[in-house]
Amino acid sequence: MVESTIFYYQREADNFIRETLTVNMEALYKPFLSHLPANAEILDAGCGSGRDSLIFRERGYQVTAFDACPALASFAAKHSGIEVTCQRFEDIDWLDRFDGIWACASLLHVSKIDLNSVFHRLGFALKPGGVLYASFKYGQGEREHRERWFTDLDEAGLADVLTEVPTLTLDSTWVTPDQRPGRDQEYWLNVLALRPTHVTIL
Repeated sequence: MVESTIFYYQREADNFIRETLTVNMEALYKPFLSHLPANAEILDAGCGSGRDSLIFRERGYQVTAFDACPALASFAAKHSGIEVTCQRFEDIDWLDRFDGIWACASLLHVSKIDLNSVFHRLGFALKPGGVLYASFKYGQGEREHRERWFTDLDEAGLADVLTEVPTLTLDSTWVTPDQRPGRDQEYWLNVLALRPTHVTIL
């Protein structure tokens, strides 16, 4: 994640929380949670305000969460009632730990050159057969917008990235409009990927 992105969220944490905390994500929860057993362990990777961590915890799941922005990690811990660590995707070193990983609007801030290795780390953090949800702004290429770095992906771009990620296989993709008020002309690529039941660790 580019440093300026973290600085942006640190400075704008209050505005970001206000804009995202009450957004209804139920339509995205359903396909993700349908892959999980009862009492599953979920990693909320790049948890932002902790909105989703709280909902998962209230539904009986065991939730671990982190965010790279200290201000958001602190708020998320208070909001969700769980410990939230401040770390980056590049720091992930869990192995066979989670039934599901939820990376909602967070991996899009990882530069494309690092996406392969980050996806690979996330794959190994899943238990065999586990599921990853991720979302990206729908498009192509990398860009800087209001001090934040974005990697935009469409179906072809995602397939290109995952080609070199043996720890994940693509399950499905679908495109949805942004759920925030006034943002319905912006679109998201939603992704479900699975950890194969047999992956050789090199």
